[in-house]
Amino acid sequence: MSGMQANSLSGPKGGVTGDLVHVIHPAEIPGALVKPGAEPILKATSIQKYFGSNHVLKGCSMTVFPGETITILGRSGSGKSTFLRCLNFLEEPSAGVVEIHDKRVISNPLAPRTKMVKEDIRQLRLRAGMVFQEFNLFPHLSVIRNLIEAPVHVKHMPVAQATEVAESYLEKVGLIDKRNEFPARLSGGQRQRVAIARALTMQPDVMLFDEPTSALDPSLVGEVLKVMESLAHEGRTMIVVTHEMSFAKEAADRVYYMDEGEFVEIGPPDQVLGNPHDERTRKFLSRFLNV
Repeated sequence: MSGMQANSLSGPKGGVTGDLVHVIHPAEIPGALVKPGAEPILKATSIQKYFGSNHVLKGCSMTVFPGETITILGRSGSGKSTFLRCLNFLEEPSAGVVEIHDKRVISNPLAPRTKMVKEDIRQLRLRAGMVFQEFNLFPHLSVIRNLIEAPVHVKHMPVAQATEVAESYLEKVGLIDKRNEFPARLSGGQRQRVAIARALTMQPDVMLFDEPTSALDPSLVGEVLKVMESLAHEGRTMIVVTHEMSFAKEAADRVYYMDEGEFVEIGPPDQVLGNPHDERTRKFLSRFLNV
């Protein structure tokens, strides 16, 4: 294991890992928009994931401060999306601990999910909004109805309040004029911007993006990245799995390079993208950048 993985702690397969101590990696320095003295808003500690005998995540740890944009890079199959999905228990880790804001969940997949555990996971998901590769919009609902569905039915927000919040985020992504359209009448880029607005309407502590431009026609990628860069520059806390090197260079406070289920290099974009220390990072980036 490389020195860049010093904050990963090994945990037993499928074991209870509540005694793990989270260690902040030396490269996890708070970004420029983080307020002095701020505590981490997200801590993932020694996340392990097995699919059968396939050890997909091998003790991945991450610290995120409020206002930071984090990007995760790596080859297909390296574990990036699995790690992201473990942060809100869309995939339950085989071992490890996830803490977002004031909610801490210990993975114990061998034990039945009690009512209390289910509520803890629900609260964790409320704190972590997710934007997927595919847009996952409800085709039978208008744009505005797509946005207010979860706030009204999950957070029990009054319809008028949810609509006001939703319209503010449609303005932010440049689609207020599409509030009454249906998804089928929108371009792929517009649908992904609606998906971003939908996640924002839940007002999460952290936004999780799983390769949000990978399903788009290249001509539509720019409009989505522009919205994401705007969110990054205004201090929205985001973790982004991406192959968009321009976004990582422009918007990220910190880059994590993943290889075979481990974070093998962590650092600011200038260092990881411009002068990577690990040979695996250099080999990967040579396809995109002159390193």
